[in-house]
Amino acid sequence: MSRELSLAEIFQLGYYWETKILLTAVRLDVFSALDGKRKTLPDLAGRLGVHGETLGLLLNALVAMRLLKKEGEFYENAAVAATHLVRSSAQYVGHLLLLHDAEWDNWGKLEQTIRTGKRSVDRHVFETDPDLGGNVLAVLHRIGQQSGPDLAKRLQLRGPVRFLDLGGGAGTNAIAFCQAYPELSATVFDLPATLRLTERTVKDAGLESRIALLPGDFNKDGLGGPYDVALMSDILHYQEFSTNASLVKRVWAQLAPGGRLVIKDRFLNEAGTGPAWTTAFAVHILVNTERGGCYKTADAIQWMADAGFVNVTELEPSAVVQGIKSREV
Repeated sequence: MSRELSLAEIFQLGYYWETKILLTAVRLDVFSALDGKRKTLPDLAGRLGVHGETLGLLLNALVAMRLLKKEGEFYENAAVAATHLVRSSAQYVGHLLLLHDAEWDNWGKLEQTIRTGKRSVDRHVFETDPDLGGNVLAVLHRIGQQSGPDLAKRLQLRGPVRFLDLGGGAGTNAIAFCQAYPELSATVFDLPATLRLTERTVKDAGLESRIALLPGDFNKDGLGGPYDVALMSDILHYQEFSTNASLVKRVWAQLAPGGRLVIKDRFLNEAGTGPAWTTAFAVHILVNTERGGCYKTADAIQWMADAGFVNVTELEPSAVVQGIKSREV
């Protein structure tokens, strides 16, 4: 049985102060200015070109948040900040936080959206700021390198496989599948601007000969094929229900008999009240996309069944659904 929230916890849920303090520090690049160094407030203010007294308030809050350390008049990065919030670090995640900050104004319109049912955005920030989008995809690629191999192994593929990574971003999953299955060849389909990043990650992985890049709009353009396996990973929540249903049918048409479609996404439970993170993500999608939504596992199963897939199964609760194209087609 879950316990009731305390009044203190309710207040904590309502405080966005620390969030905006962190996002502002990342936007000012405070942590990079302190990379490997101890600086006084005047030195740091001069380096950043900001007002010293007000910066001091921000820095002291960051100390209390355990992102900075202060000794006497000197500030320096805490270990976690040095690892993840300094631009030169290989594990920098600041671009993802900058994306959250770019979406800040959209969140301020949540009440209006709930009252009217009308969304305030017509394009995602990835479209309005391609450079930020590319940097965020690079961060997500690094994070996804941990989950991609597990997904590849779960599917237990054999022999030569023609694999489509639809809306594959940086090619994270295509790379993981190629590394897991030596006889697999992959195609990453995405927008031309995105594939510029994909080309770099594929080259870094030494897989140029096994991973092809196909530019286009997957709702309109040809998808290539035939394929033995198609993967849709975290793309359908950016689109409306009917568009997703149509896309699943388009993929079915490009699969070889016996081929399979795997949809990996963040699905809500049947009641719509869990998983907890996904319920909040559904609100995020509401205020930051024109038509997107978080869907239920049953929705993905319906899309597949309507497209003609058989043996549709949930491989991972609230996360992965698979459908097979009949060999008798």
